[in-house]
Amino acid sequence: MQTPNLQLERSLYRRGHKTIAGADEAGRGAWAGPLVAAAVILPTTIKLPTLRKVGLNDSKLLNPKSRVLAWEWITNNCWWGVGQVPEQEIDKHGLSWANQKAIELALAGLSSNFDWVLIDGRVKIPSRKHSCIIAGDSKSYSIAAASIVAKVTRDRLMQKLSKKHKLWEFETHKGYGTRAHQQALQKHGICVLHRKSFAPIAELVN
Repeated sequence: MQTPNLQLERSLYRRGHKTIAGADEAGRGAWAGPLVAAAVILPTTIKLPTLRKVGLNDSKLLNPKSRVLAWEWITNNCWWGVGQVPEQEIDKHGLSWANQKAIELALAGLSSNFDWVLIDGRVKIPSRKHSCIIAGDSKSYSIAAASIVAKVTRDRLMQKLSKKHKLWEFETHKGYGTRAHQQALQKHGICVLHRKSFAPIAELVN
């Protein structure tokens, strides 16, 4: 199994770039709730043994406790920013637009300047010099860190929103199409958090 490293970052440093941000999103495939993106700049003084000890990795491969511990280290030691696009805008403009917008907002939220962005997947940000890295959260520590911040931020947001929409138990499935979510939809229908442009939800609406 491939694990993140600093090869992409070091290649950019050798080309003369000084500060590199990683960017990733969470919630792209969810049926409900916002799309959340994060951007992270790792300090250039951070060494590989430290990153390995922290356990930075693709957020999907970390258990909740490990994700939160990594999130705490990132938010205390790195520059980071988050951006979110609500479900209404996802329905109006589409998922690709929302993904790009969320990353742009996350990058705008960074409190440090940067001259290159490593972006997970195929999302292109025309206003920034960037590289699109397929499965980037398993290749780049910068992207892995962003994936963790995005995931933890969105999970906590869905837990908060669940208090206002208790029937759908968003705190357990975070809006993804699990069996429990499907059962809640069959019993209670949809709520304002559901993405009406997504096929499973659109079928219920119709």
